[in-house]
Amino acid sequence: MRVVAIIPAAGAGRRMGSAVEKQFLHLRGIPILAHTLRVFDKSPEIDGIVLVVAPQQRLALESEVLGPYPCEKLLRVVDGGPERQDSVANGLRATPPECDLVVVHDGVRPLVSIELLEAVVEAAHHYGAAIAAIPAGDTVKQAESKKVVATLERETIWLAQTPQVFRANLLRLAYEKAARGQTIVTDDAALVERIGAPVHLVLGSPENIKVTTPFDLVLAEAILTGREGQRA
Repeated sequence: MRVVAIIPAAGAGRRMGSAVEKQFLHLRGIPILAHTLRVFDKSPEIDGIVLVVAPQQRLALESEVLGPYPCEKLLRVVDGGPERQDSVANGLRATPPECDLVVVHDGVRPLVSIELLEAVVEAAHHYGAAIAAIPAGDTVKQAESKKVVATLERETIWLAQTPQVFRANLLRLAYEKAARGQTIVTDDAALVERIGAPVHLVLGSPENIKVTTPFDLVLAEAILTGREGQRA
């Protein structure tokens, strides 16, 4: 099995302020997570999917997502951990040992295009590690205690997105070293960077948002509505 995607979707979604966990909220009548899985299921670059959810989310996953919207490439559903990094580690342990590349993509980033996914996979084939990212559009300030201590060069700042794609042995090594050193980071590329491996940037999309707040949900609805209008 050549390319396997890990989709972490175990978050509680506290910033959303909803009784329904964000991955199960609807966009255009379909759960966010179902939108995400659909992209990976359709991509010819993806051979299999490992989905990571919290144990208490399994019933909702089956009734709200996998039942109504089957995912043909789904290999396994595994339990998440206390932090996103723990969830990805659990997913990584569940990937087939023979896979060449591992894709990590947020379950609540449903607007990723097949074209962007395939561009990052292609870059990882060539470079070993690649992530989607967009250049910073605003001036970036570094601050301490709400006081500016430096203005950073905007031209050197990129905002990381997912998908992030790595050679499987590289990502496994990065996670093994992180576990031994008890290292906690906010994305998988940072772990790969810490072992000295270069990470290639692929131009992402401002539409490839992570749905974490009520405003994000409204914005995602607007983007999907616009896409459907373009196809009409």
